[in-house]
Amino acid sequence: MPTAPQTTDELYEALQANQRRPYGRTRTVTAEELVDAAERFEETLPLVRALLELQEAYTYGSEPRKSPVAFARLLTLFDEQPDVFDENLRHLVFWRFKWVAAALRALPEIPLTSLRQWLTEMRERYEKAGLGLQPYYGQAYRLAAHVGEDEALAFELWAGRTRTRLSDCEACEIGERALYHLAAGDDERALGTWEPVLAGKESCQEEPARSIAHALLPLLRAGHTDRARESHLAGYRGCRRNPSMSGEVGRHLEFCALTGNEARGLELLAENRNLFDEVDSPLELLDFLTGVEVLLRRVEQLGHGELPAAGFPGRTWTVSGLRAEVHGRADDLAARFDARNGTTAHTERRSSRLDRAPLLEALELTLRTRHLDEVVPGAPVVAPAARTAPDLSEPLPELIARARALDERGHPDARACWTEVRTRVTARGYTHPDDPAVGPLARLRADLLADEASRLGERDDFTGAAALYEEAAGLYDDAGTPAHAELARAHALLATAEIPPRTSASAGSGTTPRGPADGADDTPAEVAALTAAHAAMVRLHAESSGLAPYQEARLLRLRATALGLRLQASGSDGHVAAVLDEVGLLHDFATRHDVTGQIAGALILRASTFALSGDLPAAVAETDALLDRLNAHGPAWHLPRALGLRARLRLGAQDAEGAHADLGEALRLAADWPADAVDTARLHGDLAEACLRLGRPDEALRHLTRSAELNLRRGDRFDAYCAYSNAATLSLDLGRVEDCIALLDSLLAEPDVAAGEPNDRLVAQLRLTRARALRAGEDLKAATAEFLALAAESAGWDDDPGSHAVIAAETAVLLAEADEFDRAREAADQALAAHARDPRHEALSNCLRELARLQARQQGADGLAGALAFLADAGRVADGARTAGYEAHGRSLDSALAYEYGRVHAYADAYEEALAALEKALALLGEPGPDSDRAGEWAECVRFAAAMEGIYLERPAPALARLDAAVSRLTALGHTDETEPLTSLADRLRDEG
Repeated sequence: MPTAPQTTDELYEALQANQRRPYGRTRTVTAEELVDAAERFEETLPLVRALLELQEAYTYGSEPRKSPVAFARLLTLFDEQPDVFDENLRHLVFWRFKWVAAALRALPEIPLTSLRQWLTEMRERYEKAGLGLQPYYGQAYRLAAHVGEDEALAFELWAGRTRTRLSDCEACEIGERALYHLAAGDDERALGTWEPVLAGKESCQEEPARSIAHALLPLLRAGHTDRARESHLAGYRGCRRNPSMSGEVGRHLEFCALTGNEARGLELLAENRNLFDEVDSPLELLDFLTGVEVLLRRVEQLGHGELPAAGFPGRTWTVSGLRAEVHGRADDLAARFDARNGTTAHTERRSSRLDRAPLLEALELTLRTRHLDEVVPGAPVVAPAARTAPDLSEPLPELIARARALDERGHPDARACWTEVRTRVTARGYTHPDDPAVGPLARLRADLLADEASRLGERDDFTGAAALYEEAAGLYDDAGTPAHAELARAHALLATAEIPPRTSASAGSGTTPRGPADGADDTPAEVAALTAAHAAMVRLHAESSGLAPYQEARLLRLRATALGLRLQASGSDGHVAAVLDEVGLLHDFATRHDVTGQIAGALILRASTFALSGDLPAAVAETDALLDRLNAHGPAWHLPRALGLRARLRLGAQDAEGAHADLGEALRLAADWPADAVDTARLHGDLAEACLRLGRPDEALRHLTRSAELNLRRGDRFDAYCAYSNAATLSLDLGRVEDCIALLDSLLAEPDVAAGEPNDRLVAQLRLTRARALRAGEDLKAATAEFLALAAESAGWDDDPGSHAVIAAETAVLLAEADEFDRAREAADQALAAHARDPRHEALSNCLRELARLQARQQGADGLAGALAFLADAGRVADGARTAGYEAHGRSLDSALAYEYGRVHAYADAYEEALAALEKALALLGEPGPDSDRAGEWAECVRFAAAMEGIYLERPAPALARLDAAVSRLTALGHTDETEPLTSLADRLRDEG
């Protein structure tokens, strides 16, 4: 706290500000400082309020040792100065007797007699104050359940009593009743009791998150796997990283362990590493640690005890090491509670949880399914075997010879051979074979470097690829193989040309996610670099001698590829002929020397060139001819790529059905080859697009996530995150809010994403989608915080003010929904300033109209001036759009604005002005036609105008005439659905008349 409050008003403002903070050390420390500040005032009331805030911070910050101390001071003030406590403060004092009872139960060092003495005092004070005893019996039952004695009797004494104003909320009491039935082994009755909470009908600060955590396993045992999955995603978000709900976090970890989601469990454990240090409640810690041990024990049983795990601060942990530590600490806690209570309840309950067998072998919890093999940081993800891998057991000389022979043909199995060669060569004690067929070690090292460079190039690490190719060229020279050296230098030239001209936010390739735009245009520099690379390759080719046919064909392919990339970068028709000429040279040479793979490569380049130039019929014809040749002569590994190319052409021709068929066949054939050799990831991404166009979004979602997984396996993290970003956006569009949030939480927890390494705008896009999902999930506090952070960051995006405009606009709407209209106005002004630099007409118009609606709805006539100011801004945005020739994708900006003027004036009880605005909206819309997609909007304007006229202005006759004419018009045009609200309003007006 910068400075202590000097007046009681300042103190109360500070208390309110602290109450808006999340529970944790910052809030608790501030509450302690405010108590110190309150003690300096002569009045008692500020201290009372400060102590109430402090006790709340201790209670929900999982510091049960301190909560009773704060309450003791409060109770002393209550006894000494009862007149200070109004009815509300008195209610709070009696309510918090329950908080102290819970705190004492959580501390094994507090004797059982002291717990019972406290309950006795609670009862006596309640009786003296004339208060009902149901809350007392509730605490007596909780103590009995905690100790493990006389639970049934205590339950009946509590549950059979009438609730009072001091009873726990309905949601909390439902949770306690359900836990009683669960402990008795009655899953069905427990779930039935929980239903109002699980269904969202009853809730509070801790519910339904607390009940969900305990209901997960009963739901599974009852066969409700889908609901258990959905509950896990929603419930975990409500308790993660929260010290006062650490026990519930442990239940979610246990759920992961028992459903084949051990990798997700370790991920969630890492996300909650703060709980090892911040949970000061021994009872909560016991519950948490037991869930942690269930998870770690399962991981260890699966043979992964050496994996890293997040644990107690001060050292690094493996799964096995942490499990042993957790086991000792949790056993000690259980023993301490049992010693205090004189029972064995806690040890038995803990043993029961640890001894549970997995309930399901595998339950897909999130859109991003992970396995334990993928947990080691930096380790390559092992792809599941989809084909028979080549036998690599032969002696090293034969293996090297096979790798080189396959490499000459461009066969996909060459890569597996080189991987095995690299493993053997880098092993300790390697001795190079004295075999003329193998050649010197320098030659072999060059081969391995060239293979590694190729892999880097496929991951768009062109800088690394160029360096390795250059190094390989030098080694080839040393080994006396100049032809190989020249080919490596040609590869280096192309890789160098593909290095982004500058390091920018737009660095990277692949499908970009929807959202913040990329950086400035680097096209001229890229075109110049590719032109220079091609010229250098032509010179290199002319100066080379002794190239084998496959090497010369490959060099020609590189020349053609450089010009193809130049065409792709420039989009210039003037670059088409040069590409086709180079492709012709490649095709003629490859045909003459029967280099089958390069014949196919030439045909693929030719078809791609026609596609880039916009000549789709020629591209389709070339692709059909390519597929005919591949089916007749091979090589077969080119078939998936060729089918993928034809599918993309069909998508361009709006033939989604044909594209879907091609991509399905491509994936079937791709199963015969390594995924990276046939770019299976792209096939899945393209198939997702085809599915979306065919109206199959769930299928599209599966292919997007599969594309992302495959990209991760080959180390292409940027494209993987782009695919996941699009999957998250699609899942949000489908209403799968929790799936979206869980996926994004997983991605944002990745170390490279957290550091903003893949692309800062991509990371911002992930956060923006998550913020939108939080809003859709009605977690408005978290959504607003994220939007505010993104708005502050995006304000510095000088190369992309349009994205800042959109983010600031959405932030303004969220602030307005929280009734913070001054801050909303500031955010809207930021959005307008950014819009002036990079227009986002529709997004800004929608935002400003919504801001006006919210202010008028919340403040009525008092908010009319502010609402009209927002609409005036929206009018200027619409004027700008009209001047720029912009056409909205949704509603017309002008008619939507006129409608909003009507609605805003209606909220302010200015009904004549509202009717006039609606008349203008109707004039702008014009009457609908038979195929009009504006019929619904027009009908709504008619309905609203008639309501203003007939109900609020009390002129039913013209309102009915308006409605009857509209119904007749819509019915004649076949828009019968749109007539229902109009006929309903007309019937109401006639009935009231």
